[in-house]
Amino acid sequence: MDKNYRILVVDDEQDLCEILKFNLETDGYAVETANSAEEALKMDIESFDLLLLDVMMGGMSGFAMAKKLKAEPATSDIPVVFLTARDTENDTVTGFNLGADDYISKPFSIREVLVRIRAVLRRTAERNGEQQSNVLSYQGLELNLDKKTVSIDGEDVPFTKTEFEILRLLLDEKGRVFSRQELIDRIWPKDVLVLDRTVDVNITRLRKKIGKFSKCIVTRLGFGYYFDA
Repeated sequence: MDKNYRILVVDDEQDLCEILKFNLETDGYAVETANSAEEALKMDIESFDLLLLDVMMGGMSGFAMAKKLKAEPATSDIPVVFLTARDTENDTVTGFNLGADDYISKPFSIREVLVRIRAVLRRTAERNGEQQSNVLSYQGLELNLDKKTVSIDGEDVPFTKTEFEILRLLLDEKGRVFSRQELIDRIWPKDVLVLDRTVDVNITRLRKKIGKFSKCIVTRLGFGYYFDA
């Protein structure tokens, strides 16, 4: 991730705020939470790159908060994603008419939220003319995220999709230890049964393919794997 995006989560369910905060921070974002729109509006809203707003809250609703922010020049361009148990067509239309960038109905999977947020931030960056890197690299090791290719010192190396995604995750979050279960959750489809041994086999193949960089993929016994730069 090129930029440490700041996200504000506003929801009157404290447990949900904590779950979202934990998973978003795990994905590389800087996250703050508020349990009401009134509390959120006392914060430095301008400093955030994206807002996750619950629609139905005690006091001011997420819709009302979004309307207030969109009316202010300083906050009108901040992307807004609504999180809500209300998924009627009228509510969805209301959200988008207020300038929402996305609308996610509860219950939702954390993976869905992460994917939607990445998409919104990418669109916002493109709209603002920011350059998004399409290459992850470490010294002579390069992953082209558009072409889905891996090269070492300029020479292409064949990779399976799974191997590519594992390397991409480890390289994108260098130094962070991923447990086998985290890798399974982030890389493999939900409906596929994957054993810890399958992760180890893919890591072994990955190390062989990246040659001199194999030492960078470190095993932390009892915890998992990380990319040591």
